[in-house]
Order: sequence, then C-alpha cells, then structure tokens
Amino acid sequence: MQKTLRLVIKKKYFDMILKGTKKEEYREVKDYYMQRIVGRHGCGTSYNFTILRDLGFNALQQPFFDTITFVNGYAKDARQMVVECNGVIVDEGKKCWGAPNYRVFVLKLGNILTKNFKEISNE
Repeated sequence: MQKTLRLVIKKKYFDMILKGTKKEEYREVKDYYMQRIVGRHGCGTSYNFTILRDLGFNALQQPFFDTITFVNGYAKDARQMVVECNGVIVDEGKKCWGAPNYRVFVLKLGNILTKNFKEISNE
C-alpha cells in the first residue's frame, strides 16, 4: 500500500506542477515538517539541521511516503492531484518556484498519477 503526504498549495504552484514546469515543492525545516516528511520528532530548527545531516539528508533520500497529494486550497471540493515523490533533500530551492532564501526540504516531484478534475482546454 502506498503512503502519501498531503500538502495544501496555492493555485499558482498547483498549476505549475500540473503543467510540468515545477518539479520541486518546498517546506520549511520546522518540527511540524520533520515529523511529516522525515518521520522523526524535531527539536528546534538548529537541532533539526544536525539531525537531518546525521540522517544523510544533505544528499537525496527516499522518504517514508511514495506520493504527495497536492490540494489547491481548503474547500471541500478543491482540486487535487497525486504526484510521485522521487526523493527529499535539504537544500536551497529555486526562487522562481517559490523557494525562500534559505535551506528547506526540497521534495523532488515525478509523474502525476491521478487528479480529481478535468482540465479546461485553452484552444
């Protein structure tokens, strides 16, 4: 059985992933995401980086989940898509894809597996 990480993201980034132009998603290295992404209890940001270094997250690692379910907002009928996760690294991301100016969890995205909506053609 596949395990999935559920993340809510803004429309701009949801659409970029859907179009295939955004290949990474970013989350801060905080206690909350330590538990969700690494499966380890965090203990403050500076210590979290030490824990992640010791676990090897300065190189690409396979997380304990296989897919990421992206949800576009908080509405009950919000658009959703399930995307393969090709690994996680702690690094600086691309600013054009919404990354901040410091090291974060970089979730490497693969193929879109499913979505709960039909795309509207612009033709």
